[in-house]
Amino acid sequence: MIGPTGHEDRFTRDNLPPAALWPEIRLDGFDYPDWLNAGVELCDRMVEKGYGDHTALIGNGRLRTYKELADWSNRIAHALVEDCGLRPGNRVLIRSANNPAMVACWLAATKAGAVVVNTMPMLRSGELSKIVDKAEVALALCDTRLMDEMISCAKGSRFLKKVVGFDGTANHDAELDRIALGKPVRFDAAKTGRDDVALLGFTSGTTGEPKATMHFHRDLLIIADGYAKEVLEVTPEDVFVGSPPLAFTFGLGGLAVFPLRFGAAAALLEQATPANLISIIEEHRATICFTAPTAYRVMLKAMDEGADLSSLRAAVSAGETLPAPVYEEWIAKTGKPMLDGIGATEMLHIFVTNRFDDHRPACTGRPVKGYEARVVDADGHEVPRGSPGRLAVKGPTGCRYLSDERQKTYVQNGWNITGDTFIQTEDGYFHFAARNDDMIISSGYNIAGPEVEAALLAHDDVLECAVVGAPDDERGQVVEAHVVLMEGVPPDDATILRLQEHVKRMIAPYKYPRRIVFTGALPKTQTGKIQRFRLRGRDG
Repeated sequence: MIGPTGHEDRFTRDNLPPAALWPEIRLDGFDYPDWLNAGVELCDRMVEKGYGDHTALIGNGRLRTYKELADWSNRIAHALVEDCGLRPGNRVLIRSANNPAMVACWLAATKAGAVVVNTMPMLRSGELSKIVDKAEVALALCDTRLMDEMISCAKGSRFLKKVVGFDGTANHDAELDRIALGKPVRFDAAKTGRDDVALLGFTSGTTGEPKATMHFHRDLLIIADGYAKEVLEVTPEDVFVGSPPLAFTFGLGGLAVFPLRFGAAAALLEQATPANLISIIEEHRATICFTAPTAYRVMLKAMDEGADLSSLRAAVSAGETLPAPVYEEWIAKTGKPMLDGIGATEMLHIFVTNRFDDHRPACTGRPVKGYEARVVDADGHEVPRGSPGRLAVKGPTGCRYLSDERQKTYVQNGWNITGDTFIQTEDGYFHFAARNDDMIISSGYNIAGPEVEAALLAHDDVLECAVVGAPDDERGQVVEAHVVLMEGVPPDDATILRLQEHVKRMIAPYKYPRRIVFTGALPKTQTGKIQRFRLRGRDG
């Protein structure tokens, strides 16, 4: 039964899926009071526990303590309520790269009772508009270096009424910073329920139409009190680093929720290249790293050239399949395991993983505390061990889409059907086989092929196109576009570059097709449906 709400704006509460379509939620071992504010628990409560002088955030050349973070986010919370008119339950969009200011804004909005929508800095105005419309966002907080697309989005929106800039650098010289500077450092947080929505995590799905996953205040603590505590064994001495954007629930958990829940520190990078990760690991003696196998490959090469990564005690790999050679080489060079795992935006974070004392190559591991997983057929019946099937999972978190018919597909008979094909061995370990759908996973990014196709088709040179994921040694997969050109357009390198640059302008640049194959015709069924399976593996 869902608990009480403190939201004045009941939009998210009223748009939860019907109870009959919820997955089975198992909360044994995760007991929280009826009234709970995750922003307070991850910040002010840590000061009360004696961590005020501990470093909380590292970024943009500065170290910020828990006390400084609490004061900073409380001032911003005052500004949001008193100057921006924020009320509990309102949706607040945050647009920023990974930096301490983004974390402070997220905590502030959460304390004020907002439902936060974190977004990636690479998104264009059209992509932002879909998110704003879906969540009916009225207020956006934006790093001033990223204002153009946000302003463009606001101009055409019937929902977004106010965009306030903040300074993502260490200067604190923007509208929101100046308003907050004169506010008190103490803030009486909104009285939110543990079952009030605190976060909307957006995922595009294979259609490119955004789905908003709804996560409660309690959920933000569950992923820390489950995975981070049981598997990572986080202590206040830990320093977290990683590459996933805070706009992803994987990044928000690994680079904000996990460290802040246990008095540890997070080192944030706006440009989290492997080289920058190596540098910050060496400088701050980081102990826990979250990134994709692609980056770990680069780190392994750098170790041969003298890079010192000996401070790392945990290397967490997620976002794409961890190849056995990378896992084995990491152990050979560091003497420590690389922890593969699988999570989902719908589930908020990792729910099946390897452990420090229980890990194997090419294996995703066993369920995290509180979760149960099985491999099932199309009818939901468990398949024999050793046979491939659909991964089904249930536990303390689960899928709750915001007003979306796709809830019926993701949740079946109380189980979350993640869209992954797995094999479970006789001894209970899970092994990833493939994705069930046409989602392209490249360097940890989920890319919907139809969205790239739409961008290509908007170019005058393109008659038809189909996008698939092609195997790639470095990225796992890359976006490969099969293109039929308009008559008279030369199928040359200049055309490839022109189409690639066009896609980068239309949608987030990481989605552009790294390979373009020109063809005279696309394979189709008699009814005209493109047969993408025939394109996968086709020699260009």
